[in-house]
Amino acid sequence: MFHRLAKNSIARTSKALSLELSQVIEQIRFFKRQIAFLDRQIAAMVAEINTPLLTIPGIGFRTAAVILAEIGDIRRFKKPDQLQAFAGLDPSTYQSGKFNAANTPMVKHGSTYLRWSLMQAARLCSIHCRDFRNYMEHKIAQGKHYFVALGHLSKKLIRVIFHMLYTNEVFVSMAA
Repeated sequence: MFHRLAKNSIARTSKALSLELSQVIEQIRFFKRQIAFLDRQIAAMVAEINTPLLTIPGIGFRTAAVILAEIGDIRRFKKPDQLQAFAGLDPSTYQSGKFNAANTPMVKHGSTYLRWSLMQAARLCSIHCRDFRNYMEHKIAQGKHYFVALGHLSKKLIRVIFHMLYTNEVFVSMAA
């Protein structure tokens, strides 16, 4: 069946298209080898650092590498709130006279890469770790939209990461 379909495919109608297709396939193979090489290098660097972040269920070496690279030296931040603001996960404020808005979006300034990696890590942690899953479910039970709950979970995760990096302690699950 595949042979019959291949005879009528784009690569069989023209030698030029066949050559182009084979070149594209070779480029894909090259990029796959490069990605595998870079993954091994990043994994080796993160392993050499011996970061406690890898003990959090759901955080792998790629996510840990992005988080560590973006944060740099954790001692630059005195409190988790400063790290949260650096990631752009702090809530915006809207005030006018005596009015204070209750539902405001996060400000989204700061490190885009750190914010993205924390949101991805929070999503994966909610899948792989009962502590984070329970927190996410609690927020959704409060009536929060999934992405709002994920934002809250990201803020919780940043406080956990701050503590772990500051004290160099591994993650310990509190869930039974």
